[in-house]
Amino acid sequence: MLSDPMTLYKLMNLYMLKQVNFPLTNSQLTDFFLAHEYATYFTLQQALNELAEAGLIKVKSNHSTTRYEISTEGEDTLDFFGKNIPPAIVSDMDQYLKEHRFRMRNEAGMVSDYYKSTNQDYIVHCELREGRNPLLDLSLSVPDREQAEAMCSQWKEKSQAIYSYIMKSLME
Repeated sequence: MLSDPMTLYKLMNLYMLKQVNFPLTNSQLTDFFLAHEYATYFTLQQALNELAEAGLIKVKSNHSTTRYEISTEGEDTLDFFGKNIPPAIVSDMDQYLKEHRFRMRNEAGMVSDYYKSTNQDYIVHCELREGRNPLLDLSLSVPDREQAEAMCSQWKEKSQAIYSYIMKSLME
């Protein structure tokens, strides 16, 4: 059994990241830890930061979301120390992932971000993914930040319709 709670939180994060074949967002991990009262928000953020600094997880951030994936080193660490996670906690994590997997996969599969280009307009980048594989990768130039933000915020609701339209149009 682990005597250091922070080590347990780190192993729990590694376990959850290994159980899925897509990145998990900060809010998805936070939802689990807070709903089950395993850790406070700030303790969880500390654990995630320490995992990233140690190279055990990969972090990708944009304007609105931070996503985490387990690294090869993280998998090795989990393989070696994962047996120290109490079975009741493993059961809680497995149950949570089972109940929320579809929603979590959909959330992780719709990525949008924007950045300022060298000619002073904004590039909106939108992705639709199935697991780690891109289904649609779209970049659009818009004249201002407000339009870029609006497009990014609409992507989650409209991505499926846009994908269907493009596929239908290209297959005719």
